[in-house]
Amino acid sequence: MRKMLTFHVSRITPIAASPNVGFEMLLQTNATLFTEQEKFMRQVDTLITGGTVVTMNARRDVFSPGAVAIQGHQIVAVGPEDRVRQMVTSDHLVDVTGKLVVPGFINAHTHVPMTLLRGLADDLRLDVWLLGYMMPVEREFVGPDFVDVGTRLGCAEMLLSGVTTFNDMYYYEEDVAQATAEVGMRAVLGQTVLKFPSPDAGSYEEGLARCRRFIQQWQDHPLITPAIAPHAPYTTTAEILQDVLKLALELDAPIHIHLSETALEVVEAKRDFGAPPIEYLDRLGLTEARLIAAHCVHIEPHEIKLLARTSAGVAHNPSSNLKLASGFAPVVEMREAGIPVGIGTDGPASNNDLDMFEEARLTSFLPKAVRSDPTALPAADVFAMLTIEGAKALHLDHVIGSLEAGKYADIVVVDQNAPHAIPRFHLSANNIYSHLIYAAHASDVRHVWVHGRQLVQDRELLTIDLPQVQARARDIAERINVFMSQREGSLLIKTIAIGGFEQSETFEVQVKVRVEDLPSVEKRLQALGLEVIKHSVRQQFDTYFLFNGGDNRYLRYREDNELVGSEPGLNPPGLTVHPTYSITLMEGIVEREYQDSIILTRSRYTAKATYSLRFYREYFQPEQEVEVVKWRTRYRVHYEDAELAINFDHVTRPQGLGDFVEIKARTWSASDAEHKADLISKLLRELGLDPSQSVRAEYVHLAQRAVV
Repeated sequence: MRKMLTFHVSRITPIAASPNVGFEMLLQTNATLFTEQEKFMRQVDTLITGGTVVTMNARRDVFSPGAVAIQGHQIVAVGPEDRVRQMVTSDHLVDVTGKLVVPGFINAHTHVPMTLLRGLADDLRLDVWLLGYMMPVEREFVGPDFVDVGTRLGCAEMLLSGVTTFNDMYYYEEDVAQATAEVGMRAVLGQTVLKFPSPDAGSYEEGLARCRRFIQQWQDHPLITPAIAPHAPYTTTAEILQDVLKLALELDAPIHIHLSETALEVVEAKRDFGAPPIEYLDRLGLTEARLIAAHCVHIEPHEIKLLARTSAGVAHNPSSNLKLASGFAPVVEMREAGIPVGIGTDGPASNNDLDMFEEARLTSFLPKAVRSDPTALPAADVFAMLTIEGAKALHLDHVIGSLEAGKYADIVVVDQNAPHAIPRFHLSANNIYSHLIYAAHASDVRHVWVHGRQLVQDRELLTIDLPQVQARARDIAERINVFMSQREGSLLIKTIAIGGFEQSETFEVQVKVRVEDLPSVEKRLQALGLEVIKHSVRQQFDTYFLFNGGDNRYLRYREDNELVGSEPGLNPPGLTVHPTYSITLMEGIVEREYQDSIILTRSRYTAKATYSLRFYREYFQPEQEVEVVKWRTRYRVHYEDAELAINFDHVTRPQGLGDFVEIKARTWSASDAEHKADLISKLLRELGLDPSQSVRAEYVHLAQRAVV
C-alpha cells in the first residue's frame, strides 16, 4: 500500500494587529519517509486549493492558503497549498480562493422523514405534540413512499447547509437508507423499537426482528451505519431494552435513544423505574454498547459522571428543546466531564428546520445566558461539536469529523463574500471560528463532498431532483391536510386518533332518580337478596370537556378511587385506595324514552387514560369544563335474566346537587334494550323509588344548571 502524504502546520500565529499584515504561519512539516516512487508528483482525483483550510485535527491546524487532495473516497493530503502542490497534481482543480474549507457538519440527532410534517402542529407541549398529533398522523401516512420523499427532501436541506452526516431515528429505516445512499450522504440510521404498535411493526418483537434484518442488510455499507433505536425508556420496557442490548452487542450496532428530555420524564422514571432515565439504562447494561443519547436536558450530576465512564455520546438539540420548552441541557458540565457532545436539529416537525448553522449559534449562546458567563462554550469549541466532537458522539471520529489524510473526504466549502460575512479580522486563531459560528449562514455553503463524491456544486444539488421531490412532498402534505382538517372537525375522529379507544355495547338503558335517604334505599336492595356480582365503594372525580358547535358529543376524564376492602353499606375512611383513570367519549343524544323516564342512549367510546388531565385539556381544547365529584357505592347484580348496575351516588361537588340512584344496563340489541327497560322499571318500584323524581340528564348537565 502506498504511503499517504500528510502535512501539518502549527496553529496560525498573529504577527501584529495590523490588517495589512494578515496571517503568517510557522511551517512544521512532520518527518516522513517516502519511497522512491513517492518522490515524484502523485495524480489525485480532486485538488481543492486557494481557500483557508480549517482541519479540526488534534492541533486544530488552519492552513491559509491551504489545499486538500482527494483520491477515491479519502483525503490523501492536506496542508499549505504550496507544499501540497509540490507533491500532488490533478486534472480536477477546484479553486476556492477567499473561501473556507471545513469538515462536513454532523447532525447528531434527527428524524429526517419528518420534513413532511414540518409545521403540522406547533406551540404544543411535547406529549400533546407527539402523542396527539405526530403519532396519529404517522399511523395513517408513514410508509416506504413517505420516508423516501421525506428523506430526499431532508437530505437536500441538509446538504445545502453543509451537513454531510446525520444520525436518524424513524420507521422504515431500510427505505431511509436506500434514499440516503442514492443521494450519497453518510448516516447513522436507527430503526425504531416501541412497546406499542408502530407504522412498520405490529409489536416490539416484530420491531426487533425488523432491526435485525435492517442491520444485517446494511452493516457493511460504506455510507450507512445501521443502528437500533428504542424510542425512550417511557415508550419501551425493561425487557425490550435488554433485548435491544443483546442485539446491539451481537451485531456491534449503536443504540440511539431519547433520554431525560423533559423534567416530567425524569419524575416519572423515578416513579416507574426507581431511578432517573440514564441511571436506569445503566442498570440494564445499555451503556456497555455504543450508546447515542439524544437530549439529556435533565441529566442529573451523578448521571454525568456515570456517562463519562462509558463511551456514550450525547446529541444536544437546542432549537427543539427551546421550542418545546424542555429546558437547557448542561452542555458545559457534560463536556467538562469528558462526554463527547454533538449538535442535532431533532426532527423538522419540532424545530422546524435542519439548519446546523442555526443550531451551532444557539449552542454557544444558551450556556452563556444560563451561566451568566459570556466565555462559556466559545465558538471554537462549538465548531468542534459541529464536526470532530459530533463524529466522536456518533462513534465515527476515526473516519470523519476532521480534514486529515486517511479520513473520508467529507468536505464543505463556505463562501465569505455575503454582506453578513464582511469584514473579517485576523487578530487571533479564534476569529475564524467566531465567523463560522456567529456570522456564517447556511446560504454561504457553496460546495459539498461526501465520501469523495461532490454532491453540491455552486449550490446546485447534483444527486437530487429537487423539483420532483418537492412536488411529491406537496402531494403528501395535501393528503395530510385533508385528513387533519376532517379530524379536527370531528371530536369522534380526534378521540380515536390518539389510540386506545374501543366502542362498548351499542346502547345504554338507564334511569337516574333523586332520593332523600340513600342508606334506606340501599337497605331495601340488600333485603331483595339479589345475587351480587360485584360491590365497590369509590370516590370519583369527573372532569367534563364541553364543545360548541353541532357535535353533541362531549368527553369525560375520570379519576376513580376505589376503596379496597369496604363492606356493603359502609363508607369507612382510611382504606386502601386503588385509583384508575379513564377517558370517555359520550354521545349526549337520547335515542328513545321509555316509561318512568328510562332513557336509551347510544354507547360510548372509552379508554384507559394513559395521559394526564392536562394532556387531554391541551389536546382537545374544550370551550368549557365542568367538574363533578361524588361518592359512589356500586352494585352489579343479577336481576331475573339480566345483569344490571346500581349506583348509589352522593354528589359533593357542586354542593347541594343531592343524592341519586342510577340503574343501568348495556346491550348491542335495540329489542333487548326494551326488555331491560322493563326490568329497570320493575326494580325501580321494588326499591321504593318514585319515578316522578327521575332526572332525564347526565351529571354534567345537572352541574351546569347548579352553577348557573
